[in-house]
Amino acid sequence: MTDFADRWGLNPEHFWLRGKQPEQIVRHDEKLGVWHVYGYPEAVEILGDPVTFASDSSYLLPDADDKAEYAAGDLLQMAEPEHGNLRKQVGHVFSPKAVADLESRITKLAHELIDELAGREAIDLVTDFADPLSGTLFCELLGIPTDDRELFKLVQKSIDSPVQLSTLEQGEDQESYLEAQLAHLQPLRDRLTEHIVERRARPRDDLLSLLIRLRKLDGTGLDDTEALNFAIIMLGAGHLTSTVLIGNTALLFDEFPEQAARVRENRALVPSAIDESLRFLTPAAATYRASTTEVTIGGTRVPKDQMLQVWFACANRDKRQFTHPEVFDPARDPNPHLGFGRGIHYCLGAHMARMEGRIVFDILLDRFPVLRTDPDNPPKFYGAPDFVGLHSLPVLTA
Repeated sequence: MTDFADRWGLNPEHFWLRGKQPEQIVRHDEKLGVWHVYGYPEAVEILGDPVTFASDSSYLLPDADDKAEYAAGDLLQMAEPEHGNLRKQVGHVFSPKAVADLESRITKLAHELIDELAGREAIDLVTDFADPLSGTLFCELLGIPTDDRELFKLVQKSIDSPVQLSTLEQGEDQESYLEAQLAHLQPLRDRLTEHIVERRARPRDDLLSLLIRLRKLDGTGLDDTEALNFAIIMLGAGHLTSTVLIGNTALLFDEFPEQAARVRENRALVPSAIDESLRFLTPAAATYRASTTEVTIGGTRVPKDQMLQVWFACANRDKRQFTHPEVFDPARDPNPHLGFGRGIHYCLGAHMARMEGRIVFDILLDRFPVLRTDPDNPPKFYGAPDFVGLHSLPVLTA
């Protein structure tokens, strides 16, 4: 796995991708003012206790007050009981039953896109296929023109920045983490706001109309900013998650051809292969929490009001939880990975991503007897240090 990580230029600080276990389960990073948490049971403990470890850790960032409007309505940072209230109202859109109803549409879209690529000896599996597939589907769910999916790429740009999260004041010439995340998003925010305003006047049967019908515990609805931020969070859950999962899984199939052959011969392994991909090459590599009191984690004392960077990707390689964690095993069972998170903030789009991945790989394996990386045109990963995913995967089909 060292060759794999180094050959594709994956973050050198991601030691778990190189078959190593952490020297310390919990480590304080003095340069960033952040506590790194690498272990599986420690991650589960933190994610399962939203009182001791608050979801909204943004108040610990130096420029949080200046960016407060971007946090309003952000489901990922919302605390209970409001989080549960709003999630329940919107959760049925991503429920197993609702997602199952989309199966025929996903299948049709996938075949149409592959038909357009038929006969080409080289394609980009992400930009030519996975991205337009998930983008078109999510446009239809939102009820917006499919041309607007081009603006979704601005979300991808926001996670292409190498700027690391820090609780320490940055120099005047240094871009902050929030600035790097938000710098590209304004055109998308403006366009989605136009749609939200239009839905208030003329509601429809779509996801944006649902957002403006949501009611908070005090009986009020979401304002335009809250609805907008909620929509962008769901965009990540319902679109980006699926796109990156397809790219990462395809790359792993190329890297481990014997395992890919097992899946090709036994399609019943496709679902478990997708979950193993999430464990082995976890896209959302980390999440953040704030300690609301002094607490001991993994034998280390962490003071109150500290930023915790919980590394899903490393926890998914914890030898205390997984047998032979460095092995990519598409038949791994059980596989209690943290690829979709854990606890109250478990990924809303998990069912959709799993189903989309299952459908896509059944079709890809049928339509392409060969899919291999192009040695003259390597894959390109996003630059964010807390995200591991491809925004480009050139492959040869012969």
